[in-house]
Amino acid sequence: MNLEAVWVQPYDQPGAAIVTGVFDILHVGHVRYLNAVAGRGLPLVVGVEDDPRVRAWKGPSRPLNPAAERAEVLAALRCVTGVFVVTGPPEAHAPEHYIDLLAPMRPGALAHTQGDPHAGGRRAAAALLGAQCWEMEMIPGRSTTRIVNARLG
Repeated sequence: MNLEAVWVQPYDQPGAAIVTGVFDILHVGHVRYLNAVAGRGLPLVVGVEDDPRVRAWKGPSRPLNPAAERAEVLAALRCVTGVFVVTGPPEAHAPEHYIDLLAPMRPGALAHTQGDPHAGGRRAAAALLGAQCWEMEMIPGRSTTRIVNARLG
């Protein structure tokens, strides 16, 4: 069960800060998070989960925007240096899958938000990759799921 990176905006230098996520509707929480990660001084590389993976995790109505468009929007941000789409079986989401995916990128840091249910796995993955693990402040009340549910509810 392997994950692959399909590069949209290539970046092949070691030492980048890497974040992964859905980034379905780009909102202020995403922008503040990405700027905060980039503000720590490393180039920022973003991995966007592909559509089948998102559908498996969030249901058949998601994502609202296709992966290629989500990646294009992220690549347009000043703070983003590289963008790739994460492809592979939806059940491949354990730390070891991401270690295999990210090892060739030689990351300097892996970042996630406070309260991330996978924070322990991310810390373990960062340690195995020889990277720092950055836990960034979450912007309260800002999430795509919350936005979608508020509009539909």
